[in-house]
Amino acid sequence: MGRNILPHALKTPVLQKLKDKRIVLASASPRRRDILRGIGIDPEIVPSTFEENLSSGSFADIHEYPVATATHKGVEVYEKLVRENPDDPPDLVIAADTIVLTHPSPVASNVSYSLQPGTEQQLLEKPGTKEENLRMLLDMNGNVCEVTTGVTLIFPVLQSPGYKISSIDERTLVYFADNEKQLIKSYVESGEGVDRAGGFAVQGLGGLLVRKIEGDYNNVVGFPAASFYKLLEALEEEDEEFLEV
Repeated sequence: MGRNILPHALKTPVLQKLKDKRIVLASASPRRRDILRGIGIDPEIVPSTFEENLSSGSFADIHEYPVATATHKGVEVYEKLVRENPDDPPDLVIAADTIVLTHPSPVASNVSYSLQPGTEQQLLEKPGTKEENLRMLLDMNGNVCEVTTGVTLIFPVLQSPGYKISSIDERTLVYFADNEKQLIKSYVESGEGVDRAGGFAVQGLGGLLVRKIEGDYNNVVGFPAASFYKLLEALEEEDEEFLEV
């Protein structure tokens, strides 16, 4: 169908507009690549080398943290590609960052988790060892966590600095079952949860620990495809320079 658009992609105006464009994913994540391929976008893979060393405590709203990280990743890749080949700059750089936060259990399933006053959420870092992974999953057992992904798009414009940034964050609740300790220990021993946000992979063996998901499943995997597509549509409708420079 085009340079980065696969034959099964929907024939929508924004995807048609992308078909001859240079689309770059600033991530080595196979899960993000596969989700994008699933909706018909086959991006060039250029992993960011940004150190991801921002301080989460420096943000008034913790949800700004993954958006800021994604933005740094995207800008770093965009500027590097422009330096390397000014005659073939990317038309669209896609960057993302996913974090997992603690979350109080909603009092009812129809209560929006974004309307919880006075709640201080804690960032659940990637466990570096099986011991850390076990402690994290025991704490979350029978409870709820929130998965937030920041997505940033970088695209060229005529005015300085030569590109524009547009970002969103997507939030999903994951409800853990009240699992037997032996199941959690067995999962930890598999090693799947080590060095993963939240200490589990819902698309893998970690799915056995989860009772239900409220929101976008793909967001928990690592990339909110539906919200990403809506952002593309909004930019195509509202920004005259989007994919035109």
